[in-house]
Amino acid sequence: MQLNKLVNFHKVMGDPTRLRILVLLGKGPLHGQALAGKLGLTPPTITHHITKLKDADLIKQRRDKNTIYFYLNESVLKMQIEATTSLIFGKGENMEEKEINVSEKQKVLKNFITRDGRLKTIPAQRKKKLIVLEHLVEGLEPGKKYTEKEINEYIQRFHEDFATIRREFIMNHYMYRDTNIYEVNPAEMWATE
Repeated sequence: MQLNKLVNFHKVMGDPTRLRILVLLGKGPLHGQALAGKLGLTPPTITHHITKLKDADLIKQRRDKNTIYFYLNESVLKMQIEATTSLIFGKGENMEEKEINVSEKQKVLKNFITRDGRLKTIPAQRKKKLIVLEHLVEGLEPGKKYTEKEINEYIQRFHEDFATIRREFIMNHYMYRDTNIYEVNPAEMWATE
């Protein structure tokens, strides 16, 4: 594979929104409106990112009546990933696993969560806030659809300011909202910084 193609692939993949689109399409074909709704973005923004992904041949489209569905071009995606691995490591896939700093997370949770599981305060520092939000959202069932009332009741078990925490869930892509129905996003889409 040409180095220029590989560089272009990584430029396209270097955008968090495009990665989130690919994660969603990895679960099956979606149309632009659905992607916009799940990611909380405008249709023109989705169109921009879809164009970049199509230009890199990472997604394809098919028309069903008046709706265009997008889906992963899995063979190209796998080929690009294998080419990168091969280039960097020769033939081996001996990449070291990322070490998760569990003790740091436990320390943050100990400082912000009481023994009975309630949230003392919402952390001001973003890194700590994300650790706490991840801890809270892990109690929700992936794939299950929740009403706003159910989400509010769930959050109130931890903290009285359910509106702020619910908004943080959406803003940091732990969940998405579609007409007052909430669903947990795949962990790969959650904010990390």
